[in-house]
This record gives sequence, structure tokens and C-alpha cells, in this order.
Amino acid sequence: MDARLDYFADPTAGKVLKHFMSAGRILKDSPLPAATQELVALRVSQINGCAVCIDMHSKDAAAAGESAVRLHLVAAWREATVFTGPERAALELAEQGTRIADAGGGVSDEVWARAAGHFDQEQLTALVVLISFMNTANRLNVIARQPAGSYRAGQFH
Repeated sequence: MDARLDYFADPTAGKVLKHFMSAGRILKDSPLPAATQELVALRVSQINGCAVCIDMHSKDAAAAGESAVRLHLVAAWREATVFTGPERAALELAEQGTRIADAGGGVSDEVWARAAGHFDQEQLTALVVLISFMNTANRLNVIARQPAGSYRAGQFH
């Protein structure tokens, strides 16, 4: 499969992506736990069918010490016993924040309250920005059909 666009070869996209990737690095340094960040990034990417981001975040998480069991169970996190309360709240918020059109009412008050019960204001803000960031990254990759499989852990960080 060949990509429809080479974002890094286009001058306008190159300028935009420079800032976009910078925002991603800022999120990495946020107080939201790194494991939670990778699980959320992976789940959002699974929902959106973004193979590039699934490849990236599963490899980065594994390189950071995440277990294969947890990575494999992200897609079925509700039935899995390997996630903490805060991780479950983050995954639930990520799903509703990604499926805004499907949920009809956006993110429910109950889901928001569960997330707010586990994360302080700065972490919660980082979580919301991360969910939005991942949805944007997924759309950039899916629309342009970016091929997956060649990512090396840490390649973009």
C-alpha cells in the first residue's frame, strides 16, 4: 500500500506537522501517567482504524515495559481485569470522546465524573487534549492511507 500523500514533502503540511508533533511532545511530558497515555492513544486509534498509530503506540508502550496482555486487552478493556480504576475511566472517556457522533449527547456526565474522580485538573486537561490530538492524528493517517508496520519504538520522540 502506498500513501496518498507525503505530508513531510509538502511545505504547508510540513509547517503544520512541525507544530503538531511539538504538541505531542508536550503531552508526553504532561502529568498524565505515561502508561495511561499509551493505552488511550492505542484505544482511540483502534476505534478509528488507524494502523499507523496502532503500530506506533503498541510498540512504544511495549518498549516502555507495558505487558503484552494489557496491550492485547485494550480493545476489550471492559471485560479485562488488568486495568486500574483510573485507566478504565480514561479509556471510557477516550471512547465517548472519540465516538461523539455515535453517542448522540457527546461525553456523558457520568463518564466525565468518573474521569474527574481519578485525575486532577491538569491531568484531566491533558487527557482531553490527548484524546483530541489522537483523533486528529488518526484522521491525517487514515485519510491519506499511511501504511503501517515499519515504525521503530521511539522514532518520533
